Amino acid sequence: MQLGMIGLGRMGANIVRRLVKDGHECVVYDHDPDAVKAMAGEDNTIGVSSLAELAQKLNTPRVVWVMVPAGDITTGVIEDLAKTLDSGDIVIDGGNSYYRDDIRHSKILAERGIRLLDCGTSGGVWGRERGYCLMIGGDADAVAHAEPIFATVAPGVDAAPRTPGREGEVAQSEKGYLHCGPTGAGHFVKMVHNGIEYGMMASLAEGLNILRNADVGARIQKGKGDAETAPLPNPEFYTYNFDIPEVAELWRRGSVIGSWLLDLTAIALHESPELSEFSGRVSDSGEGRWTSIAAIDEGVPTPVLTTALQSRFASRDLDDFANKALSAMRKQFGGHAEKPAQ
Repeated sequence: MQLGMIGLGRMGANIVRRLVKDGHECVVYDHDPDAVKAMAGEDNTIGVSSLAELAQKLNTPRVVWVMVPAGDITTGVIEDLAKTLDSGDIVIDGGNSYYRDDIRHSKILAERGIRLLDCGTSGGVWGRERGYCLMIGGDADAVAHAEPIFATVAPGVDAAPRTPGREGEVAQSEKGYLHCGPTGAGHFVKMVHNGIEYGMMASLAEGLNILRNADVGARIQKGKGDAETAPLPNPEFYTYNFDIPEVAELWRRGSVIGSWLLDLTAIALHESPELSEFSGRVSDSGEGRWTSIAAIDEGVPTPVLTTALQSRFASRDLDDFANKALSAMRKQFGGHAEKPAQ
């Protein structure tokens, strides 16, 4: 099957490589000519220098996958495609667009008879080999037409053992892709997926931090503690010096919290036990915020996911003024002097 790919970053390029390896033909475009040049030399891959040329090279009905940053850039591409493609063509937004934007984008394309599929894509830099988990929203007929693409990009049935109790024909979800519902449904599911990811990552990070500081009692006994800011009535209970990389490696084997996130954490800790290359400033790309907004709108309590998001804000020193205010209040009501930073 033919596919046009717009956006040749790490994920876009790797999706193309996965497709052509399975016999599909890809026509590729990126605003960076060097990225197009690099891909055009690969098998079953045709490079083009404009959206008009991309449309010319594709058979109708065209299927075009957009893999560019969410927001204004995606909107701009959608608007350009609305002027370039024809009725019956299909646009797949495989980026991390806000599901509300999908609804708006689908209306722009629908005026020309073009169908939009929103496709939440999970797998990161490992997806080329492992496959990508695909959460799809939009018209069912359009999904069916593009299914050979989704089937190749997804991990396939061998990615996980079959869930006990499932029998009969293998479902889409068991192959690693799913038509989740109408326009926006795919990115809504991906949004919640990423919110859950924030919570899982935070729980692993916090647990490892407890292990790392389990020697606080020994530090206090050596006179390196601070009784005011870190009261510890029984320092003898906290004299452990854990080998964090080895604990992470252990947990990968048979433990209840075993997961791919833990696998990746173990890799990082093996490479750098102190994680010294990282400053600890953690970005958030939007989905965590959108998940929290959806939870508030629905009236659904999400203390774990919301706190994980707030912790990312704090990691970027966005709580700095609040902490200064706390120190100022303590000084005003109790004469407490702030301990100098070490």
